[in-house]
Amino acid sequence: MFRRSRRIALISALAAAAVVLSACAGSPEPEATSTGEPDPDATLAVGLVLEPTNLDIRHTSGAALEQILIDNIYEGLVTRTEDNQIEPRLASDYEVSDDGLTYTFTLNDGITFHNGTALTSADVVASYEAVRTDATLQGNSDFASIASITAPDPATVVIVLTEPNQNFLFALTGPAGLVFQTGDTTDLKTAENGTGPFTLTRWNKGSSITFARNDAYWGEAAGVAEVEFQYIPDFTAGVNNALDGGVQVLTAVDPNLASQLEDSGNFTLTTGRTTDKATLAFNNAKAPLDDVRVREALRLAIDHEGLVEAVGAGSTLYGPIPELDPGYEDLSDVVSYDPERAKDLLAEAGQEDLELTLTIPAFYGTTVPKVLISDFNEIGVTLEVESVEFPTWLEDVYSNHDYDLSFVLHVEPRDFGNFADPEYYFGYDNADVQRLYTEALTEVDPEASAELLAEAARLVSEDHAVDWLYNGATITAVSHEVTGFPKDSINSRINLAGVSVLSEK
Repeated sequence: MFRRSRRIALISALAAAAVVLSACAGSPEPEATSTGEPDPDATLAVGLVLEPTNLDIRHTSGAALEQILIDNIYEGLVTRTEDNQIEPRLASDYEVSDDGLTYTFTLNDGITFHNGTALTSADVVASYEAVRTDATLQGNSDFASIASITAPDPATVVIVLTEPNQNFLFALTGPAGLVFQTGDTTDLKTAENGTGPFTLTRWNKGSSITFARNDAYWGEAAGVAEVEFQYIPDFTAGVNNALDGGVQVLTAVDPNLASQLEDSGNFTLTTGRTTDKATLAFNNAKAPLDDVRVREALRLAIDHEGLVEAVGAGSTLYGPIPELDPGYEDLSDVVSYDPERAKDLLAEAGQEDLELTLTIPAFYGTTVPKVLISDFNEIGVTLEVESVEFPTWLEDVYSNHDYDLSFVLHVEPRDFGNFADPEYYFGYDNADVQRLYTEALTEVDPEASAELLAEAARLVSEDHAVDWLYNGATITAVSHEVTGFPKDSINSRINLAGVSVLSEK
């Protein structure tokens, strides 16, 4: 058996982060220029873009919920760091059997829910059994391979799988793995009863959500007394709010507006890595995109470096796995910017005067479509852009597969399985990819699993199943009086327990 203690996992995660960050270009970590000391009574004001429709993370999907609730309000047995390394949370440590089937978790001492009730292993079992048996709960499909969940004693949880699943622990870092009080009747749409370092104090819908420090927290106390999330969907308004002192941290800064914050002298800008994959989807099941020559031609026509420059943040990505996920490999050797070769391929496919429609959710703006129109025009492809509301995109593109090309940001980590599902809206069907993905999931050794994923990812890119326009990055403006604010992956979660606000001297 192999064991993962909190200390060992933390050291491993920090070491991995140091290696990756040392090789990653971008803005430096924010450094406090105030000479004050951390103020435990301070309020931290954070500007966000997307407000949740409700707070029920058990029944409602969406990054807006995970971003603020996981690790701050609710906790699971394990969690993940900014660079997607898994570490214990409610569990002090865990063991995985050599065959990859049995997971044994030992709970930390003194954990209580926000209403004062002590957490025991029975709460974990009840929470996970609910996810396993109730298809309406988030993460139900992630628990399909669970054979049993038991609590041998109040501090131990044992989960047995029917087959090894390399992604199981990672699934426990999401909504599926959160622990709720058995029999609790809290209306989770508007209230909460978690175990985290913060509690919910108020929600002014359409405006802000406020957390307060949980002084009875079982772990290390949060560094600020209060956090106010201000929801500002207009990017210009967000910058103006920050410049006026309304927020000390502004996330999702528009690259075109970033200089205003930097020039003010009051903020440090950080560029954070994400698993966001800006995906130009090809309908592989529909002519002429069922012809690999046409798909390759479209990829060859795109000046990816120029597109990244136009977007203003991010990096090139030539395959389905971003740097923060297992199995990443630089696949820039698969395709390059070569309009002349693209024209030749279209001629071979009998598609010299090709007309295609790009269906795009309206909130993504016009930058990407304008670049694609220009690049495709150079190879004789006429691109018509159809901008639609997101519910329409979900129905027409995602559900009905009625489209030629589409553009959407796939933000989920470890979502390679989309390419192993021929029913997914890409319409991509490759038996070798499906086999390799299944082998990767059931492979017990993480390194061997990653190698299988890399092999499958190369096949997907060589098939030109879609084009990955860029790997997204997030620009965050952090006031000099704020320390410890996360940098990477903050579009999916912001762990605020280690953030402090310095007092003025």
